Amino acid sequence: MINELKIDLACGDRKKSEEFFGIDIAQTSSTDAIMDLSKYPWDIQSESAEEVHCSHYVEHIPHDIKNPNDTRDGFIQFFDEVYRILKPRGKMTVICPYYTSIRAFGDPTHIRYIGEWSFYYLSKDWIKANKLEHYGINANFDMKYSYYITNELTLKSEEVRNNAFKHYWNAIDDIIVELIKI
Repeated sequence: MINELKIDLACGDRKKSEEFFGIDIAQTSSTDAIMDLSKYPWDIQSESAEEVHCSHYVEHIPHDIKNPNDTRDGFIQFFDEVYRILKPRGKMTVICPYYTSIRAFGDPTHIRYIGEWSFYYLSKDWIKANKLEHYGINANFDMKYSYYITNELTLKSEEVRNNAFKHYWNAIDDIIVELIKI
């Protein structure tokens, strides 16, 4: 049973840092443990992690993960499992291609497109306000968003950047979401 304070889920060959325990489905130079993240529960101690990092994996999670007695969408199952392993007030950082980026559509293994609203479903207040309790989501997170923007916009004014974010594709490369367990 894994009991680590800092975990990098789906680390591939790019673990966040040596402070993190790398988990991936394949053995790489960064992998400390091999695990299929679509099989639940994970072999990770409940409420053991203070910090979880996950870069460029969420967009690959299948909608129809086959788990006994759980027909919920794979996104929901994944984040409920993260919620289980995080300590109270633990933090998860998620990085994935933004839904309006060609990077989201260019990889044929991407199954879902991620924007801010994708994470609203991980807030009990939002779920209740939208009468979606029947989704059966256990996770409950506070969240903050930030973005990796295209190089062309880096030195532009805030006004020009904000206009591009609202009206153009390929202005934002990745969304970075910080989730804090409530």
